[in-house]
Amino acid sequence: MAFESLSEKLSAAFKKLRGKGRLSENDIREAMREVRLALLEADVSYKVVRDFIKTVSERAAGRDVLESLTPAQMVIKIVNEELTALMGGESTRINISSKSPSVVMLVGLQGAGKTTNGAKLAAYMRRTAGKRPLLVACDIYRPAAIKQLETVGAQLDVPVFQMGTENPVTIAKEAVAHAKRYGNDLVFLDTAGRLHIDTELMDELRNIKDAVEPAEILLVVDAMTGQDAVNAAEAFNSALDIDGVMLTKLDGDARGGAALSVRAVTGKPIKFVGNGEKLDNIEPFYPDRMASRILGMGDVLTLIEKAEQSFDEKKAQELAEKLRKNRFTLTDYYEQLTQLKSMGSLSDLAGMLPGVDSKALAGAQVDERAMARTEAIILSMTPKERENPALLNSSRKKRIAAGSGTQVVDVNRLLKQFEMMQSMTKQMSKGKLPGMLSGRKGPGRFGL
Repeated sequence: MAFESLSEKLSAAFKKLRGKGRLSENDIREAMREVRLALLEADVSYKVVRDFIKTVSERAAGRDVLESLTPAQMVIKIVNEELTALMGGESTRINISSKSPSVVMLVGLQGAGKTTNGAKLAAYMRRTAGKRPLLVACDIYRPAAIKQLETVGAQLDVPVFQMGTENPVTIAKEAVAHAKRYGNDLVFLDTAGRLHIDTELMDELRNIKDAVEPAEILLVVDAMTGQDAVNAAEAFNSALDIDGVMLTKLDGDARGGAALSVRAVTGKPIKFVGNGEKLDNIEPFYPDRMASRILGMGDVLTLIEKAEQSFDEKKAQELAEKLRKNRFTLTDYYEQLTQLKSMGSLSDLAGMLPGVDSKALAGAQVDERAMARTEAIILSMTPKERENPALLNSSRKKRIAAGSGTQVVDVNRLLKQFEMMQSMTKQMSKGKLPGMLSGRKGPGRFGL
């Protein structure tokens, strides 16, 4: 999980502060020493760490902190604010030109994930901003690069423009003309990368930039390469004057050095992060939310947004009405499980909740095999059986088990789980659970 080791070390440092009613300057110095070591071990740039610790120490040693009734909380608040500032302060979106089509040029080293994450970003912009994106295959050197882009584009239903091994500058210009003709208002250029930065690569990228004048040059870097990612960002920025950064594989980076260093070193914001292999695993980068997660304060806003993306509002209203009338069916049960599954791993979701130890759920996932069995069993039922499981006698259960490739015991287990949920929803609909759906306020009611 992203920042896992850094979060643990910072939590340990602040735990010592919380155990003291008053703080001395020596306490602050000792805590800052541990924070400095934690950041350096997370592969954050030495200069960035030095400047960060200097700023936090100066603020934390002030009278308003040392004489505060809750000095440890004040120190954590300062660290949170400075971490947020270090990563850019506020979220920044990609530049969209007033003249259509707007061109986004994706650059970076080979293996950083330009092709896949560029396609993810195109689909994200279509989904959230109503854009009509076009993916363009400008990488004519890497074997199968064009085929990879076409495959991912097809999976995401995003059109791909390619001209084989034609000159990349020509491809970029023709793609923009194609977009104008066919109404694509956002063009993503998937450019070539190298295993290292060289003059030939930079010259080609400059020529493409001059030819199509992109509204956004987005550098894609692999977060797992740590300080090497920061060095690459610095080199690409010097050569091309990039507009922003997309960090990929952030879910696999337990240290987080790249995310904490890129903005400070290049002056350019992190705009998006790729945090998984699924084609919808991309999200805007929010410095304040990330700082909260690093410090174990959770990220409830992102959790809510994930839920909103996964759950259909109309279906949610229909489900609420069914629950109220105690008409919850096996079809509804299955839909709720699949929507939960689409939100991602339990450890990632737990990391967004304040005070929850996500490490305790490390690697925890909704059991996909159990989900597959549940799906097979429910889909082997007739519509009437799903609506009324009481119809399921012994012979019907045998038929369902045979049709779903499971055992009768699996069918019975599912029905037992469903009966328990039905019983709970029945109690809720009648207001029998303490404070739930009842008109009275009680110990279990929120009283909002």
